[in-house]
Amino acid sequence: MRNWKRLIVVMVAALPVGGIGAASAWANEAAPTTALVSAGAAVGTVAPAVNTGDTAWIMVSTALVMFMTIPGLALFYGGLVRKKNVLSILMQCFFIMCLISLQWVLFGYSLSFGPDIGGWIGGLAWAGLRGVTTEVYPAYSATIPHQLFMIFQMMFAVITPALIIGAFAERMKFAGFAVFTLLWASFVYDPVCHWVWGVGGWLRVNGALDFAGGTVVHINAGIAALAAAIVLGKRQGHPNKLPPPHNLPFAVVGAAMLWFGWYGFNAGSALSANGLAVSAFVATHIATAVAGLAWMVMDYIFNKHATVLGIISGAVAGLVAITPAAGYVTPLGAVAIGAGAGAICYAFVMFVKPRLGYDDALDAFGIHCMGGVWGALATGLFASKAVNAAGADGLFYGNPGQLLIQLKAVAIIAAYSLVVSVALMKLVDRVVGLRAREQDERIGLDLTDHREAAYTMLE
Repeated sequence: MRNWKRLIVVMVAALPVGGIGAASAWANEAAPTTALVSAGAAVGTVAPAVNTGDTAWIMVSTALVMFMTIPGLALFYGGLVRKKNVLSILMQCFFIMCLISLQWVLFGYSLSFGPDIGGWIGGLAWAGLRGVTTEVYPAYSATIPHQLFMIFQMMFAVITPALIIGAFAERMKFAGFAVFTLLWASFVYDPVCHWVWGVGGWLRVNGALDFAGGTVVHINAGIAALAAAIVLGKRQGHPNKLPPPHNLPFAVVGAAMLWFGWYGFNAGSALSANGLAVSAFVATHIATAVAGLAWMVMDYIFNKHATVLGIISGAVAGLVAITPAAGYVTPLGAVAIGAGAGAICYAFVMFVKPRLGYDDALDAFGIHCMGGVWGALATGLFASKAVNAAGADGLFYGNPGQLLIQLKAVAIIAAYSLVVSVALMKLVDRVVGLRAREQDERIGLDLTDHREAAYTMLE
């Protein structure tokens, strides 16, 4: 009971910015919104009209990205843990959807995409969605309502901390998880999102390319996952006394849902129903298929068997790696990225992790961080302005400088996420605790945290 009181205190303390901003918004909800017109638009000009086709596509894409977290990621991760912990995974994914949706409305969106402050963070002008209307906001998209852009980006903000669950599965208690998630979204995801995607963000201004989230989502979450695995320590019985996944068909269904939803994740990031969206859609599918095959071949070479868990892991690695590059590369570039993702992520999961000894339970670091690193760097290799004139040419198209830009962005985001994630976990551990008790781990988090069981035996 005492821990829950502490939890409430910390969560309330983490929301002052949003609360103040939202209060200001509600107090001034009749305020004019002309300040939200693009900086390039002249005063008194007519705002661009909403395009119904683009709007329909981004609404569908938003639903697809939401589908990636629940039920996609929930089933993928849930099938890979022991049956006594499956509900805890489903609960964590569902809880994140609810919590981050509220955080995004109160202040997360404003910090991520709001009017820039020195290239580092958005201001609070849009806290509580003040001025975020159903009219077009050309700074981000000239053809869809501002609110639609906001909620599309909300789904990215939701799935990113959900990916971290894969590292600490089966051993973080719910109270600590809840507080850490709120703080991480506010102090890690939101600033990094602004740096890369926000108008005025300093990495964006310096030319970093990330079409749909290789740095913002996957490296950011993946390096935090490594931090969580190290700070929390190993699961009981690791590595020799852990059973295999309790429900591999769940994981296969979850992976298929992720693949399906990822079309909205990547092709939707074109923010329009156009040729660029088609190009991103095609690149996404090709890279995913090739990465699944690459992991399967590696499995067969080193383990003499092609496994179901292997091919779905490879497919997810391909989805991760193509994310930053999807809107910048040709189909053949996507083939190369997919092949690299399957091989690189396999090597980290099968060889590097056992050698270093960290317990990344569901390989969030090995797949998401390393796949994201490869994808971000591969963007600097294979990007072509012939695919996307708003991007840049990569090394193989005569511009080696782009690879250096990508490398700097990867290093900066990885370092920031690692340091701040460790600091936040240490803080949360001191206030409400992070690691479940030894007895609770043996019983399972479904019963100890939620007083429920996923499976019951009938008399």
